[in-house]
Amino acid sequence: MNVEDFNFALPEELIAQTPLKKRDASRLMVLDPETANYKHEMFPDLLNYLKEGDCLVLNDTRVLPARLFGEKETGGQVEVLLLNQEQEDEWETLIKPAKRVKPGTKLSFGNGKLTAECTGALEHGGRTLRFEYEGVFLEILDELGEMPLPPYIKEKLSDNDRYQTVYAKHDGSAAAPTAGLHFTEDLLHRIKKMGVHVTTVTLHVGLGTFRPVAAETIEDHHMHAEFYQISEGTAKLLNETKDNGNNIIAVGTTSARTLETVAQKEQGRFKKDSGWTDIFIYPGYCFQGIDALLTNFHLPKSTLVMLVSAMAGREFLLSSYEEAVKERYRFFSFGDAMLIMKGSHKTWRQ
Repeated sequence: MNVEDFNFALPEELIAQTPLKKRDASRLMVLDPETANYKHEMFPDLLNYLKEGDCLVLNDTRVLPARLFGEKETGGQVEVLLLNQEQEDEWETLIKPAKRVKPGTKLSFGNGKLTAECTGALEHGGRTLRFEYEGVFLEILDELGEMPLPPYIKEKLSDNDRYQTVYAKHDGSAAAPTAGLHFTEDLLHRIKKMGVHVTTVTLHVGLGTFRPVAAETIEDHHMHAEFYQISEGTAKLLNETKDNGNNIIAVGTTSARTLETVAQKEQGRFKKDSGWTDIFIYPGYCFQGIDALLTNFHLPKSTLVMLVSAMAGREFLLSSYEEAVKERYRFFSFGDAMLIMKGSHKTWRQ
């Protein structure tokens, strides 16, 4: 398949620049690929598509304030984005302007509160930096860093917590698992009260998820690896959910990729596991781990829109996006949500 097969027209004004005042006030489009029907709902209506015994899977990664602004010894300004922690104080990063930061270049942030030396150049244009500081690195990062909002968001975020889910726990992401931004603690409480299981996995989101697909054919694109983790308790719960004939609903493409990574290795089952995944899901993929996907509306020609096309079907997904544009849905990180039901539709509301 060609990358252009996943293109669509999107008016710029539909790209949400700021979060809504209330997290769960967004709209929800519900897709049934079996009948090629969709419904327009509000996000709290998600409860109508869940039933007792189902399992909702959240990604509990926490976004680091990973964008730093500093300067070289010569006085030149640099912008650094932390991607992956390679060793205790050594990070894989993206730097602007990268060509002026060569191995051996020293950088300073916050008037010397944090310093770094470039220790290597990477294939994709990134750099490895070794940091030096006094105190606790994450506390310094909280003080000096900014949230790494995607480039299509031009507005400055007034409250950093709005780019974190209410259940964010494990530091490590360069971007938020945005499907989870819609949940409030109250809504999660109501879901659990219904008898729906709520559990977590961890996938630290790197920029590889959002990298443009440079290859003409999607089969030639390679994903950047991201670290994931699933606990023994979560694996046991997911296996029981399957055995009881209930649905596993992944909240976000990151949760979906984590679950599918493990399920592919275990022939549709789950076990305690951790490691790095570069799984690339696109139409033709056979899902073994999840029965439904809750997600946001994604960029044209992105690996994310390819993943949701694998679950909904490419033509139906793109026609649904056309409908979303027509109905003025809000797109991307701070936008509205979509629920795609796969397999048996026991929870589809008539």
